[in-house]
Amino acid sequence: MNLPYVVVGVDGSLHAVRALDRAADEAARRDAGLRLVYAVPDSDEAEPILASAVARVHARRPGVPVAAKAVQGGAVKALSDESEGAALTVVGTRGFGGIGGTLLGSVSLRLAAHVHGPLMVVRGDHPSDATSDAGCDVLLGLQGDTDADAAVYAFEEAERRGVWLRVVHSWDHRHITPELPSLVPATSPGQQSLAQYERSEEAVPRFSLARLQAQHPKVGVDARSVRTGPAQALLEASEGASVVVIGAHRRSGRFTPHLGSVAHTLLHHSHCPVVLVPTDS
Repeated sequence: MNLPYVVVGVDGSLHAVRALDRAADEAARRDAGLRLVYAVPDSDEAEPILASAVARVHARRPGVPVAAKAVQGGAVKALSDESEGAALTVVGTRGFGGIGGTLLGSVSLRLAAHVHGPLMVVRGDHPSDATSDAGCDVLLGLQGDTDADAAVYAFEEAERRGVWLRVVHSWDHRHITPELPSLVPATSPGQQSLAQYERSEEAVPRFSLARLQAQHPKVGVDARSVRTGPAQALLEASEGASVVVIGAHRRSGRFTPHLGSVAHTLLHHSHCPVVLVPTDS
């Protein structure tokens, strides 16, 4: 395909079918083609699964060009290889918690450490009805300037959908140790330092997103800073969102521990699909 394309992993399971439906919708929204990838030990086993998946896409999104291929080997490598040049890669997981969900979440995390572009993870309990999230806002988890790629994706997604972008910037002041407020006046150096830090952190969303807001004037933005852990804040905010977007900070092909907990929490409990946008740092 010479036009933009979306990649999706298929295997005939229910959660993969839901991911397939979502990927077809994403391809249609982008005027892109769709590539179906089935990673199997024996490629001969894939033909009926791929044929069924192609038929489903044609019925759901008749105008989307579809290509399908079976790849011998593991799903992580197959999808990582196919993701090079893709606008989006989509995979599914079974749903909430449990041993199976944990293992599949681990696969998603490992794929995100190697994928060449944005990765959308769709849990098996996400509705696959194309109208289920119509008009729902896009949610962005923002930690700072290092999440620039995730912010770009989130603005473009909000513009494609014609919805608002909600931004949650989470921070804490663990590296600042102020005096106890009950023992010192608010004008003490420690309290002033903390107040200055709080003001600078609360300004992060405004300054980080100013350029993108100018580039996407039709996108309304609602940004807020919270002093709680990002996983819980984003989890609560994901209810009613069409998709939640976070940056995937990678070092030597692995996540930092902090991102791992945020991604792991969202993959298992988010109320909407999760997009991980890789950032090598």
